Amino acid sequence: MENKLKDYNTIGCCGIDCGLCPRFYTKGDSVCPGCGGPGFREKHPSCSILTCCVIKKGLETCADCAEYPCFRFDPEKDGKDSFVTHKRIFTNLDLIQNKGYDFFLSQQRLRMNYLADFISKCDDGRSKSFYCISCALLPLENLRQSHEYMTSLMEDIDVKKKSKLIKDYLRTMASAQEVDLKLDNKK
Repeated sequence: MENKLKDYNTIGCCGIDCGLCPRFYTKGDSVCPGCGGPGFREKHPSCSILTCCVIKKGLETCADCAEYPCFRFDPEKDGKDSFVTHKRIFTNLDLIQNKGYDFFLSQQRLRMNYLADFISKCDDGRSKSFYCISCALLPLENLRQSHEYMTSLMEDIDVKKKSKLIKDYLRTMASAQEVDLKLDNKK
C-alpha cells in the first residue's frame, strides 16, 4: 500500500468532505482512506482532480490553485449529486481560501466528533448515512444542540428508539434551517 499523497485526507483536493462520508467509516474492504490517504490510488485510480492538484502541482486542495475553479468543476452540479459530500465542495474550498486549513479542519473535526458519537451511540444498523448527511450539511450549532439532546436521552433506551428520536430531532433542525437531508439524484 502506498504512503499518503497529501497531508489532510479528510478533505478532498476537490473539496469533498471525506471525513463525513459513510465510506470513511465503513469496516472492511470498501473503506475509503480519504483523499490521498494510504491506499487511495487503489480505491480511486483515475481521479483526474487529484492527479492535477496533488501529483502535478503539489497542492493540498484546489483552493490553493490560481486556476480555481477550473473547467473540472461544474457549478451547475454543486448540490445535485447522490454523493452527499459533493454538496459542499465550493463552500469548503471557499472556506479554506478565506479562513485557512487550520480553521476549516477545526470545524471539520467538530463535525467528525459529533458524527462518531451519533454512529457509536445511535446507529440502529441503518442510520450511518443519515448521520453523515446531517453532520455534513447542518450548521455546527444545530449539531451541538442535537448532540446535547442525544446525551440527555436515558441510557436504558434501546438503540432503535434512540436512533428514531435523534433522527427526528435532526430532521426538525434541518427543517428549521431549510436544509434538505435527502440525496439529490438529479444530475
